[in-house]
Amino acid sequence: SHLGRPKGKVNDALRLKPVADRLSALLGRPVRMTGDALGPGVQVAIDKLRPGDLLLLENLRFHGEEEANEPGFAKALADMADLYVDDAFGSAHRAHASTEGITHFLPSVAGLLLEREVEALSALLEHPKRPFHTIIGGAKISGKLEVIDSLLTRCQAVLVGGGMANTFLAAKGHQLGKSLMEADQLENAERIMVEARRKRTRLMLPTDLVIAAQIHPRSQRQVVPVSGVPKDWIAVDIGPDTVAAYTAHLEKARTIFWNGPMGIFEVAPFADGTNAIARYLATRTAKGVITVVGGGDSVAAVDQLGLTDQMSHVSTGGGASLEFVEGKVLPGVAALPDREARRK
Repeated sequence: SHLGRPKGKVNDALRLKPVADRLSALLGRPVRMTGDALGPGVQVAIDKLRPGDLLLLENLRFHGEEEANEPGFAKALADMADLYVDDAFGSAHRAHASTEGITHFLPSVAGLLLEREVEALSALLEHPKRPFHTIIGGAKISGKLEVIDSLLTRCQAVLVGGGMANTFLAAKGHQLGKSLMEADQLENAERIMVEARRKRTRLMLPTDLVIAAQIHPRSQRQVVPVSGVPKDWIAVDIGPDTVAAYTAHLEKARTIFWNGPMGIFEVAPFADGTNAIARYLATRTAKGVITVVGGGDSVAAVDQLGLTDQMSHVSTGGGASLEFVEGKVLPGVAALPDREARRK
């Protein structure tokens, strides 16, 4: 497995012993650890295993060859096993030795979680129940240009929140004080708005914002229209009118995809918009609407509210989910045998 980014060097703070301990507690049985991912000591530990024993190799990222997808390293991993089961959807967008390279050297199949991810996201893209609406948020538009372009083609409506909404609002001429705004992305924001009109996809932006004097839980805050942000204030969340407008529009949807929070939800007073969207999606799921949540922060928000089990699908992949929705080929998935072929 991977933990952190040790950049090919051993880092004691990133060893997997806590992972082995937690896994052991969850399974109610011992999970042994090795001191490395490869080497004579590892092979000795493997040779001592009896049927049913569990062994966790040390952090693969302690070896630079892992992220470089070095064939010799991949083969050395493969030589220790009879079968490779890939259940790491969160790493499927990276061609690493343990996710792509290893599949060239031994029989390989998808795990149940990876299969669920691929099936849920494939259904979202290939045959969603319509109307299909997307809620997209997060801090920056720059990291989500391709996914927005993809969704404009597939969706009937895209509802924007979070810091990225500021860039769209600025492109429309609004002054947003000291709010996060990507000045170098104004042209892209304008292009997306034009493209949405051309494709007849509804692109909804906030009409009001929660603003604060500073990003602090005890900061003074107020709700203002998007045209009324004072020069020294910061937009920290979508406002209640926007929440009402968004949820009213989503009443028409039969499929909803959500990626990215509506504000700085890590600061409790600025989480109302994000929490309202999460709770609303839970109520819609109960009424038969397909709800898919993808992306680290929106997943964290749903989990924080204890609503994970009340969504149709909550993806475990941040970047992998987005790249899948963009229509990109994920190396870790492409390397596995076709799931339909396996069933024949």
